[in-house]
Amino acid sequence: MAGPVVRFFRLIRFSHTIFALPFALGALIVAARGRPPLRTLLLVLVCMVAARTAAMLFNRLVDWSLDQRNPRTASRHLLLPRSAVFILLLIASALFLFAAAAINRLTFWLSPLALAIVFFYSVTKRFTVATHFFLGLALAIAPIGAWIAQRAHVDLAPLVLAVGVICWVAGFDLIYATQDYEFDGREGLRSLVVKLGIRRSLRLAQLLHAIMLVALLAFGWLAELGSIYYGAMALVAAALVFEHQSARRLDVAAINRAFFQSNAFVSAVFLAAVCADQCLR
Repeated sequence: MAGPVVRFFRLIRFSHTIFALPFALGALIVAARGRPPLRTLLLVLVCMVAARTAAMLFNRLVDWSLDQRNPRTASRHLLLPRSAVFILLLIASALFLFAAAAINRLTFWLSPLALAIVFFYSVTKRFTVATHFFLGLALAIAPIGAWIAQRAHVDLAPLVLAVGVICWVAGFDLIYATQDYEFDGREGLRSLVVKLGIRRSLRLAQLLHAIMLVALLAFGWLAELGSIYYGAMALVAAALVFEHQSARRLDVAAINRAFFQSNAFVSAVFLAAVCADQCLR
């Protein structure tokens, strides 16, 4: 049987941290013009990991009974006791607030709002079909926060990048949610996939990812990035096309594979393109 640390990582899907982290780091690098201070970089990393961990633990607590009834998530509650999840939630939240306070005054004042936003996503499925967009918002505040960590104010560039992240996350979450189409309908959960149907949901995901690509190009223009960055956007577009081709087969294994591989590739390419652009100037 896996040890407690492995079970904890499985509970919070730690590997999925790679989705949002590169966008936060990319924003930080651009804001610092390629050379973020080591202290700021480390504190941003702590904030990112702690906030996402707290958000996932809060989600597991809120959906504890719901997950037990869903065949896809029925074993989650066996990984750790509910009391341990609650204690770990308090620790992760405190760590995030402490790290944010150590960066600058604005990140400290905004840190409770950031936690509220990432927690709020977990309850949205109970009253709105727009839950996918709230998940996008929860991840989109990461690049804004990283920008503020470096400059102590916000500019248009990270806001445009945040719009792209919202569309990207909402799009891939729509694809992922097709797996729960029957369960959500049976449980009476607010689901855009149930409301629109699988085919129309997949078309909406395509539109959202097209908007995301436009937003990434606009971010490059606002941040005055160069040809390396724009060239990398072709790789991002190719990965999104692959994801949607896999989703059309409506095969659970293919969706899960495309979900992780394509989106991890998109975020990694974005960060690599930003780093290369800044380093080769």
